[in-house]
Amino acid sequence: METKRVTIDAQKPEYEWIQEGAKLIREGKLVALPTETVYGLGANAIDAEACQEIFRVKGRPQDNPLIAHISDLDMAKKLTGHWTPQAALCAEQFWPGPLTLVLEKTDLVPDVVSGGLGTVGIRMPNHPVALQLIQEAGVPIAAPSANLSGKPSPTKGSHVWKDLKGKIPLILDAGACSVGVESTVLDLTGEVPIILRPGGVTKEQLEEVLGEVAIDHPSEQQAPKAPGMKYRHYAPKGDLTLLIGERAKVIRKMVEEIRKGQSRLKKVGILCTLESAAGLHYQLPDLLYVLGSENNPAEVAGNLYEGLRLCDEQGMDIILAEGVSDKGLGFAIMNRLIKASGQKVLRV
Repeated sequence: METKRVTIDAQKPEYEWIQEGAKLIREGKLVALPTETVYGLGANAIDAEACQEIFRVKGRPQDNPLIAHISDLDMAKKLTGHWTPQAALCAEQFWPGPLTLVLEKTDLVPDVVSGGLGTVGIRMPNHPVALQLIQEAGVPIAAPSANLSGKPSPTKGSHVWKDLKGKIPLILDAGACSVGVESTVLDLTGEVPIILRPGGVTKEQLEEVLGEVAIDHPSEQQAPKAPGMKYRHYAPKGDLTLLIGERAKVIRKMVEEIRKGQSRLKKVGILCTLESAAGLHYQLPDLLYVLGSENNPAEVAGNLYEGLRLCDEQGMDIILAEGVSDKGLGFAIMNRLIKASGQKVLRV
């Protein structure tokens, strides 16, 4: 298949590209589109065959649900049979934005989208290209991350091109995503809202609006109600270890592991904060990628997947990532790093 990758204005999208993408969506084909979180691999969310193609192209497990992206509240209400007061409040406060609401689904939502469950995840993205594409298509768009399943998510059109060239007809490239980690997924089907996946809207922000908010701790046997819950995700090819502890101890451990790895002719990559990078000047790794300042978690989140992908591109055998505070947006960052490491966490 020939893949067309077109540059589109993130703020004032050219109508011809929106129209072409919408036509493909209506025809049951796939389109990679930008959102504020990561790039999505989009298909008509109410077309079971089109959504099945998402799973085939990504190599995605069938029980991993998809999120339906909408452009207005009327579209959202057609997908759920229970638009609750909490849902209305969340939509008013956080949409468009990086928050997915899990609600009871209607028969309009195919089982392939819900992972066979009676619920559906719904989100209104905060990106002009995504919103205009959904509006022009006239249908909700199911859009998991536009990458091969399990790999680091794409935050640039070039990432999508690398993973999906020759597999889909169109990539709408609007440059870098602003948030850089996926949406928060919030289950509103019970009495107390439950965060199924942390993301661009923090627990603290949700509590200000909703009061009590719980955090889910799923088991491997439990059917996932949202993406990113059950399987290893966001993982580079190299062996990634997440280091947590005082900065001086983390730096010492990094230096030790760099020496050890390089003595075995292994390429060692480091992902760390700006504050820690200065401490590695006397033992340089093969790749030193600064995620951002510890005082700017939004910067760290925005650079995370780029750093993981760069480790792949430069062939790092061993990757050491520095942990950050798990407060606010740091909770989502740590969630992604833990999953990327396959739970390989070292406290120093």
